[in-house]
Amino acid sequence: MPRSFIDHLVVTAPNLEVGAAYVRSTLGVAPQPGGEHARMGTHNLLLRLGDDLYLEVIATNPNAPVPARPRWFALDTLEQDAAAALTSWVVRTPDIQASAAACTERLGSIEPMSRGALDWRITIPADGLPPLHGLAPALIEWQTDGHPAARLADHGLSLAKFELFHAEPQRVSRLLTSLELEGPFAVSPLSAGHTPYLVAHINTPQGLRLLTVQHAAN
Repeated sequence: MPRSFIDHLVVTAPNLEVGAAYVRSTLGVAPQPGGEHARMGTHNLLLRLGDDLYLEVIATNPNAPVPARPRWFALDTLEQDAAAALTSWVVRTPDIQASAAACTERLGSIEPMSRGALDWRITIPADGLPPLHGLAPALIEWQTDGHPAARLADHGLSLAKFELFHAEPQRVSRLLTSLELEGPFAVSPLSAGHTPYLVAHINTPQGLRLLTVQHAAN
């Protein structure tokens, strides 16, 4: 079973302008242009968090055709006035077939994807909804030389800690153990009836900042 690592964090937003404003106000840095995902009808912005880790702001691309299937990361469920939020994450593996087979949760089918010169394979649920309210990651296997984060501008940001809050912490822990995940993550319990959520502690030149879901405990 191959080891896996946190590859990127996903901030969803009703449009890229809202997502960029949230990241800039929280971290003090604006994400840079990414590209388009033609198969999904989405586009993104990116912010480096290390040599092999980055933050992605993703939204529906209003200029792209509507895909024949649900968009990933639950983007089809976002209202136009929704707040930007850290709602998903992606785990990197050198063997996505083996990692998906060993995982204790169903993460979706493995599909080829591309953006510009980048190619990869990624797990995508058929309904587009990340399992466990986003606490179960998507799996990714890059099919390109080097990690795309290394090509992004370095603003001195890094991931200090990644927290996953869920009413069934043992279930989440089993999932991450099955993926042999390595990195600065922690699983914490929630009271029954509270919506699961993610918190990323980000080191910035201005000090530690938190990315999360607004009103997550409601």
